[in-house]
Amino acid sequence: MIGVSTYLEAGARWGVWELEAALLPVGYPRLVQRAGGLAAMLPPDDPEHAAAAVARLDGLVVAGGPDVDPVRYGAERDPRTGLPAPDRDVWELALIDAALAAGVPLLGICRGMQLLNVALGGTLVQHLDGHAEVVGVFGGHPVKPVPGTLYAAAVPEETTVPTYHHQAVDRLGRNLIPSAHAADGTVEAVELPSPAWVLGVQWHPEMGGDVRVMRALVEAAGG
Repeated sequence: MIGVSTYLEAGARWGVWELEAALLPVGYPRLVQRAGGLAAMLPPDDPEHAAAAVARLDGLVVAGGPDVDPVRYGAERDPRTGLPAPDRDVWELALIDAALAAGVPLLGICRGMQLLNVALGGTLVQHLDGHAEVVGVFGGHPVKPVPGTLYAAAVPEETTVPTYHHQAVDRLGRNLIPSAHAADGTVEAVELPSPAWVLGVQWHPEMGGDVRVMRALVEAAGG
């Protein structure tokens, strides 16, 4: 059972309805399913419930989404930083803390990787050119694994990945190590050393056909 954090949107439409909604692009649960897991959505909740939620899971995915509020890592807001999503920040930071404390395998995707870094005391570059070239359109660029890392064990070769982001890791959080880089040197994946299974990727595997990163999470969750 793999829990996936969700958006919380003021209005979403289906049929005749337009209502507040907890939602998730279908690529996330489908990727979990294709990798052999069962997907459970985790909408924002009281952070006091995070440990109980994580205790019922075999693995956790913190999904992509809005920029992390710079106040979370002690920075002034850059004008190019998007509007905050405080409910998601609080809930997902609590989920990350609970997963780390319980040893539950954890995968952060895009915002999820950035939030993992922030949860461990790291900081972010608030704007990065060239990694989201067209608004609302996923691009792609190659990432190169760092040999000997958890990520390299799952994907040993350089590969082109679906990408859409304008922020990145700046100072690494406690004990995190880089496990993949873009050609310009941007840290594209981070992880905690063994025996933990904690990985963050800057790209969006749910938008591509490569299931290896998610399959590695599912296999760790099943262990």
